Amino acid sequence: MRILFLAIILWHSVILSAQEKITLLFVGDLMQHDAQIKAARTPQGYDYSDCFKHLKEAISQADLAIGNLEVTLAGKPYRGYPSFSAPDEYLQAIKEAGFDILLTANNHCLDRRKKGLERTILLLDSLDISHAGTYRTPEERAEHYPLLVEIKGLRIAFLNYTYDTNGLEPSAPNVVNYIHKEEIRQDILKARRMHPDVIIACMHWGLEYHLRPNKAERELADWLLAQGVDHIIGSHPHVPQPIEVKKSAHSHHKHAVVYSLGNFISNMSKLHTDGGVMVKLEFKKFPHHSYLNDCNYSLVWTSRPQLSGKKNFEIYPASFISQPISNEEFIPMNTYLKDIRQLYERYNIGVSEYIFE
Repeated sequence: MRILFLAIILWHSVILSAQEKITLLFVGDLMQHDAQIKAARTPQGYDYSDCFKHLKEAISQADLAIGNLEVTLAGKPYRGYPSFSAPDEYLQAIKEAGFDILLTANNHCLDRRKKGLERTILLLDSLDISHAGTYRTPEERAEHYPLLVEIKGLRIAFLNYTYDTNGLEPSAPNVVNYIHKEEIRQDILKARRMHPDVIIACMHWGLEYHLRPNKAERELADWLLAQGVDHIIGSHPHVPQPIEVKKSAHSHHKHAVVYSLGNFISNMSKLHTDGGVMVKLEFKKFPHHSYLNDCNYSLVWTSRPQLSGKKNFEIYPASFISQPISNEEFIPMNTYLKDIRQLYERYNIGVSEYIFE
């Protein structure tokens, strides 16, 4: 009996030693309005290092950090809304902040037409940043999509789609991934043939400035899960929307559905657009299976020079509300945190907030 007990203990220790913990961090819209470009201007070019300095450690600690690149990198002239083209230094700062994957299928990816789409991909490749959503040719899409990434033995297939491109059509042979169910269905089947542990669909969808997902979002999320997607990450509304961890009807697996991450950084000041949410998915990987172990979130808020008196825009973690910041910053930041926490307390399912300094 004692030998059996020791064997069981040994077996459990082998299993525990064989498991890996993998953390994925998702953030919302990485935007560049005119005021941001002006604030980053220096005699030598553009400097965005201050923008991410308070979050760099948190971003870099994740095994994979993923964001929605809602600008093009089309070169000069640099402009913000409504036709975005950010300085190349912006992408370099995003890379240095610790981001590994950027999503490019959104309603602004054709703002500078063919040049904007193709030059953005060229710069992403030059900095060795993985990406999904737009492609220079159908052949490039066929070779690189779905985006398959392996980290600590966990194989993850990323999908990315947008509802529209502001009425613009891609110039041949460029390709943009639109939300077309039959195409998505085929992409999911292709992803399955890659034998991933996890399939994650990143959807640019929903209604701007709405704090709740609409019926179409919910129905599409349910459809994606039914087709074999494991987790869903949403963007576009520019405000956070609820997060739900759903239990599978057919297994013990859990599915995270994040309807909107809001803005990670922008110059938007409309109520609730001045902040966003970072969502962390923690997976456990064993030799023959994996599962979502935990899902939690942290709120962030963008400090603007006109409020802080500083030269540049800076993203603050929620913990900064208890630090000595100006009253001009405290009031809107406190409003944002209070309102989104109330929203999440009422509608979130199966997630909790984490705070970092």
